[in-house]
Amino acid sequence: AIGLVVGNFTGTLVVYLALLAYRTEQLGLEFDRELFRRMQSFGMPLVPSALALWAINFVDREFVSWYKGNAEVGVYSAAVKIASVITFVLIAFRTAWPAFAYSIEDDREAKRTYAFVLTYLLAFSSWVALGLGALAPWWTKLLTDPKYQRADKGVALLAFAGAVYAGYTVLAIGSGRARRTQLNWVVTGAGAAVNVGLNFWLIPRWGMVGAAVSTVAAYVVLFVGMTAYAQRVYPVAYQWRRVITAVTVAVGLTVAARWTHLSFVPSLALVAVYPAALALLGFYLPAERARLRRLVPSGAGPART
Repeated sequence: AIGLVVGNFTGTLVVYLALLAYRTEQLGLEFDRELFRRMQSFGMPLVPSALALWAINFVDREFVSWYKGNAEVGVYSAAVKIASVITFVLIAFRTAWPAFAYSIEDDREAKRTYAFVLTYLLAFSSWVALGLGALAPWWTKLLTDPKYQRADKGVALLAFAGAVYAGYTVLAIGSGRARRTQLNWVVTGAGAAVNVGLNFWLIPRWGMVGAAVSTVAAYVVLFVGMTAYAQRVYPVAYQWRRVITAVTVAVGLTVAARWTHLSFVPSLALVAVYPAALALLGFYLPAERARLRRLVPSGAGPART
């Protein structure tokens, strides 16, 4: 383990020194006290926020170990690994999103873009979470040893937690754009407090499933809290009806698949019909429906381009 840490640190340090030399040659060595002060004002409140997010992601394993033993931690970790597919899928978005969001200079265009991004991101991530949750028994059978099969009970909860967190990253950009990050730590701290409190309550009774429920609850608190704060400092007309529809349909289909213990093919069918279910509930805007009609063949005739 020490070798892993030392290797990681050494590699990062080498890259840092190379970039420092490269950028110094390009830009010279300058120090702007006022800019540094503004950077500290913007960035320092994000440090306790990062610590709170770290606590939400990792402290539950300590509770599971304490109350249920390390064998239960192993099962829970398997569920986390499978559900983290949603994080892997969205990592490109999370890397590119801040730079893109801040690059939009016009506030009116930025707010319109943020609203559509939240809708589309939650619709997509909810579909991925549905695919992970509805098919959780088969994912665990494919990716783990049989003794970890119980992990399927936590996959859906953790996958939807990842989807909610993706929405949080969009909402959080509002406080960043307004340069009002001073209270971000309050939101993330509340989420961490809820997570710890529920861990004390749920894990002794439900083990790793209780840990998964605590994680979902914490991310919902993050989402709601950041909505309230970001909307106060940088109001955006988010498309809440569409957002709620996208998440609710995915959750409903997941429950339908797992609560009734459907076999693989019907479960896969529920995942496949998600876009159609959204259409039946009026999720798509007229312009979006028009684009879909151009892309999808109509009837038995030739496909239109």
